[in-house]
Amino acid sequence: MALLSFKTRDPAPTPAATAAFLKGYSIEVMPRTAAKVADFHALLPEATRVTIAHIAGTPIDDMVATATRLARAGYEVMPHFPARNIPDIATLEDWIARYQGEAGVREALLLAGGEAQPAGALHSSMQLLETGLFDKAGFTRLHVAGHPEGNRDIDPNGGERGVMEALRWKQAFSERTDAKMALVTQFAFEAAPIVAWADRLRHAGIDLPIHVGVAGPARLQTMIKYAIACGVGPSLRVLQRRARDVTKLVKPYEPNEMLGELAAHKRADPAFQVAQVHVFPLGGIAASAEWAARLLAAAPDPREAAAR
Repeated sequence: MALLSFKTRDPAPTPAATAAFLKGYSIEVMPRTAAKVADFHALLPEATRVTIAHIAGTPIDDMVATATRLARAGYEVMPHFPARNIPDIATLEDWIARYQGEAGVREALLLAGGEAQPAGALHSSMQLLETGLFDKAGFTRLHVAGHPEGNRDIDPNGGERGVMEALRWKQAFSERTDAKMALVTQFAFEAAPIVAWADRLRHAGIDLPIHVGVAGPARLQTMIKYAIACGVGPSLRVLQRRARDVTKLVKPYEPNEMLGELAAHKRADPAFQVAQVHVFPLGGIAASAEWAARLLAAAPDPREAAAR
């Protein structure tokens, strides 16, 4: 008699599990958006990691000033280093020195950057790593990008051959150096592509921790605009379905369902590589921080849990 095979389903997500999954999240800011925040302590938990996006045209003075402000407020600061925006090695050395000397930064998010035409010879995060400058400067944590739904800049014809080759290189780099590394993903709107991608990485021997990107609350129109601009893949259909429901057009999109499903999968599969959530505050820093605080309020008090 043939044996029937049944696929084990993830447990149903619970508010407490979702809160536990979100706890310790990081968040991204830009100098111009950070300047609008009078007091970060009123929004973000103490010691939150804050990445600072370096958009083309942003003066390095503004980047360093933002990093200094956040560091003095007690946050872990991780500025972006977009390779295609850096004209030469001398500029890279100067940025590293300024971040260290003025803000005490020891963490960096290394990216290729979204510019079609590089400012100089640098065009990939692998080149930035190969310079050895971050190791020489004593940087202890180096994050790189992950693309659960592919990246047309790397694989123009679709698929993920180029992306996977780059990730294998980065895995090898992490094994031969002391740097703490992780993959920070582009935001998505569905859990399934992230779970499937993490499984493919595991089978390929890539075990770098994943910091999964989620889009903080924003109007649906705003969310779709950013999703298209950032090249979000098949999970964009979640927003497209929502757009057909006129009752939801006036309500901000929140990634609660996706987070709940990822949290449930983590409970069912402890080897799931997602280690942290990274929030892209597309609807504003305050809106994302307030949303996160509401979800985190559902987490049980550890003192009560210990007393049970």
